[in-house]
Amino acid sequence: MTTYAIIDFETTGLSPDHGDRATEVAAVIVRGGQIVDRYQSLINPRRPIPYYVQELTGITEGMVRNAPDAKQVMQELHQRIGHIPLVAHNASFDRKFLDCEYQRAGLTRSTEFACSLLLARRIYPQLRSHKLGELVRQLRLPTAGVHHRAMADAEMTTHLITHMISELQTQGLSAVTHDLMRKLQGLPRLGLSKFIASCAAARCAGAA
Repeated sequence: MTTYAIIDFETTGLSPDHGDRATEVAAVIVRGGQIVDRYQSLINPRRPIPYYVQELTGITEGMVRNAPDAKQVMQELHQRIGHIPLVAHNASFDRKFLDCEYQRAGLTRSTEFACSLLLARRIYPQLRSHKLGELVRQLRLPTAGVHHRAMADAEMTTHLITHMISELQTQGLSAVTHDLMRKLQGLPRLGLSKFIASCAAARCAGAA
């Protein structure tokens, strides 16, 4: 039974390499296509939050002033997601912040990310935008709370990845595992149909 954790960070900026820190994190754990656990916490970044980021996320300095620090939150997060494979929308962003905050807390990530953004580009190459909010709107998926808050985005990503798995199953990929998602996201942008055809051919050859 496939289990994975959808994770989303809100931050003070775009890169921990430039001193940016996490202000909020959320994780939704999915097992066998069903949500079995959730985790969310604001984080005191110990640095100012730029005004434009406060406008974008709605997370103000007053909201995080008494929030736990990143070390405590990362320890709690690690206890919840442990060695579960990870999923995020634009995973390179969340991976950088998770690795940075884990390192500060003396922790190490032991599983890889699948990226729902890269996967969506392969499944829906005809769409002009693959931003999370646009995908949710164009595919008429459920929305959850306010966009650019960690739990809302993690839950929308959960709906998106569940929908894409269903799409892949309809196209002939019966067992869509985390490893397969990672393989598919690395295909050429228009290579999905060819991959599915090759899988079908392999199954036919094996049954002959």
